Amino acid sequence: MKTILITGGAGFLGSNLCGRLLKEGNRIICVDNFLTGSKENIESFLTDQNFKFVEHDIIDPLFVDEDIDEIYNLACPASPVDYQDNAIRTVKANTIGVINMLGLARAKNAKIFQASTSEVYGDPLEHPQKETYRGNVNPDGPRACYDEGKRCAETLFFDYQRTHNLKIKIVRIFNTYGPNMASDDGRVVSNFIIQALKGEDITIYGDGNQTRSFCYADDLIDGFIKMMASDNQITGPINLGNPDEFTVNELARKVVELVGSKSEIVFKDLPIDDPTRRCPDISLAKENLEWEPKIKLQEGLLKTIEYFKTKI
Repeated sequence: MKTILITGGAGFLGSNLCGRLLKEGNRIICVDNFLTGSKENIESFLTDQNFKFVEHDIIDPLFVDEDIDEIYNLACPASPVDYQDNAIRTVKANTIGVINMLGLARAKNAKIFQASTSEVYGDPLEHPQKETYRGNVNPDGPRACYDEGKRCAETLFFDYQRTHNLKIKIVRIFNTYGPNMASDDGRVVSNFIIQALKGEDITIYGDGNQTRSFCYADDLIDGFIKMMASDNQITGPINLGNPDEFTVNELARKVVELVGSKSEIVFKDLPIDDPTRRCPDISLAKENLEWEPKIKLQEGLLKTIEYFKTKI
């Protein structure tokens, strides 16, 4: 049995990861400050003797008495609404918080995983995006707290590896959806599903021709676990996402169809620095992790719609 610490463990991806690793027989220490995470997401785990919850903000040092084998660092607001509302805290989580987690990994001789993001590519001029692409990021824009924060977090991981020989793993997450998403987090899949279920207008920002690739949460968690289990020389960064590319208009129409909604589609101005194309090249994940997503968009959307039906 491994002891695994997961920061951001009450969030969307963190709670899915906690559930999977508990099922695999591990002891889980879940750390969250509930800035964007939810107690409801981890409620079913609280009676499990192998699950321990610690309410804590990683911006402050974290002291753990027991041995730790692995750390997954997922602690950071991930939706544009949340990180722009908490811009300074987002930067702090990705700098001070990351330094605290790297220090803990060093003290415990633990392998540490960083949940980075496709946002490090900004509004990309290369398509699809490979890990070698250095990005097109606006360092002064309203999204920079997240984009540049995650870029700095990757830098810190590699500096700790070079300086302290730390065992590191970095993945860059592309758009992901599924159960335990917050209904008000502002991301496109949850927005569309909630609006369709309520019979409200479906709000598209821009002309809807911008593209995204949507990866179901179960597939992404598979990638996390395979990355953590990979040989130590495989540090990443490695893209994890679904290379099937859809326009936002296509997604909206698909959600309306699957919900059976009479919602109308309306268009509003595109937010500043919102990328026009986003799609991963997952060649490295296929080669190094033998990973690629299995769940198609329609199947994943149906599962996510059923989840949100219980939340309305």
